[in-house]
Amino acid sequence: MTVNLHPPIGAVRDAVERALAEDLTPMGDLTAALIDPGARVNAAIVARQEGVLAGTLCVEETCRQVDPDIAVSWEMGEGWPVQSGDIVGYLHGFLRSVLTAERTALNFLSHLSGVATLTDRFVSAVRGTGVQILDTRKTTPGLRALEKAAVRAGGGRNHRGSLSEMVLIKDNHRAGLSIADAVKQAKEAWPARTIEVECDSIEQVGEAVDAGAQMIMLDNFQPDQIRGAVALVEGRAVVEVSGRMSLETIRAYAAGGPDVISVGALTHSAPVFDFGLDLENR
Repeated sequence: MTVNLHPPIGAVRDAVERALAEDLTPMGDLTAALIDPGARVNAAIVARQEGVLAGTLCVEETCRQVDPDIAVSWEMGEGWPVQSGDIVGYLHGFLRSVLTAERTALNFLSHLSGVATLTDRFVSAVRGTGVQILDTRKTTPGLRALEKAAVRAGGGRNHRGSLSEMVLIKDNHRAGLSIADAVKQAKEAWPARTIEVECDSIEQVGEAVDAGAQMIMLDNFQPDQIRGAVALVEGRAVVEVSGRMSLETIRAYAAGGPDVISVGALTHSAPVFDFGLDLENR
């Protein structure tokens, strides 16, 4: 199955519009107004480190909204590995416009490539185990669709994108309800939705599987506890492991045999990727 590495264009347009409003309200780019309006430039987008490229649509949309005359061309595509010094793309257009678009375009590219790069590192850390890496809803408000696309560009998979996509029954949802009752009610209310139950003990795992949950989240289980939970499930549900994963520890969790491991850090703690814009001529 082909994975779409790009976010929905509507989400891109909205995010870029809001970002440019931060930069250009109320009087536009005062410094760029000092530049000869006829001066044109070719500018190279250069990677200053090794990683994975993501956010190219945001660069294109930023340039389009600032000045449709700016032409964007890419040497590399979404999800491609890049090395320090690589030219990933070019901006061609009026110097005024390119400089006005520069920071917003690079902010998006740097943030989203940072998410893709960190995702790639987690994916690499569990390679060969059969475990897939998922993101979470711990995303930057207003940028979820963009960040989840960057996770895909880095080789990860998306967990639910909104509270409407599936039912995830956590301990705070079960006030006064047993796991069996919560799953039963969810099945009756939303029969077409996947139902997942967060479990913090092996006993709860058994209850959730017996109740018919399609996914089991092992929350804050230790690595040596995971194998027993996976054996108890016996393939009757997808087993997810969650809780403070790091690059140093995740392979130990993967060794227990879960299907997926969710990592909030992919989106809430990804370092910004270092890109620069080098002007080639004026």
